[in-house]
Amino acid sequence: MLIAEVWGVPPLQNVHGYVARDDEKKELIVAMRGSGSVVDILLDTAVALVPFISPGVTHLPSGVCVHSGFLIAWNAVALQILAILKEQFYIYEIKGYSLVAAGHSLGGSLASLATVALKENFPEHTMRCYTYGAPRTGNKEFADYFNATFGENACRVVHSSDGVCTIIPRSFGYHHHGVEYWQQDEENTVKCSGEGEDPRCSCKNTGGVNTAHMEYFGIIATTPFCL
Repeated sequence: MLIAEVWGVPPLQNVHGYVARDDEKKELIVAMRGSGSVVDILLDTAVALVPFISPGVTHLPSGVCVHSGFLIAWNAVALQILAILKEQFYIYEIKGYSLVAAGHSLGGSLASLATVALKENFPEHTMRCYTYGAPRTGNKEFADYFNATFGENACRVVHSSDGVCTIIPRSFGYHHHGVEYWQQDEENTVKCSGEGEDPRCSCKNTGGVNTAHMEYFGIIATTPFCL
């Protein structure tokens, strides 16, 4: 059940996602859209690493830093999303629900940031994260914290030769979080090291935005229900 759509305010109005509730699975889902405009691309390329400063995020280890553009994008919708979830938990008093963050491409990086922020704001709730074709989002300290906190509850899916996942290089101080699931081809998917940068897996991919990036599990990223 769709609860609400969220939009960033100008000039970040293209930051877009939604919050939904699955009463059968007892999940509240925060889904974030991938890159959809020139503004998104500019955010994608604002690659300076900055401290993770966001509403309600107060207990991260020293040294945790993330992509400045991605953080700006997340913070453009963070208060809206937190307000929607607080309404569900504290006004409608739903009990026993877990939180799920998901997204493709830029949306995947926003989902990773959302995962940390939502766990900080709602620590009593189980948190899961599913990303598809996401670029590197933060530094090694961020990845280490993410892996230690979420472990097997995080699935970072990479399709074949998708080059967006490595478009931000490690030489800039970035490091993927785990757990990567690399779909080499239609018949073979490898569960990679939980550390995040497994040399057996997709970290050798190059090429940026390519056909592998645009399709996951047979769904084309520009399909209207993916936006």
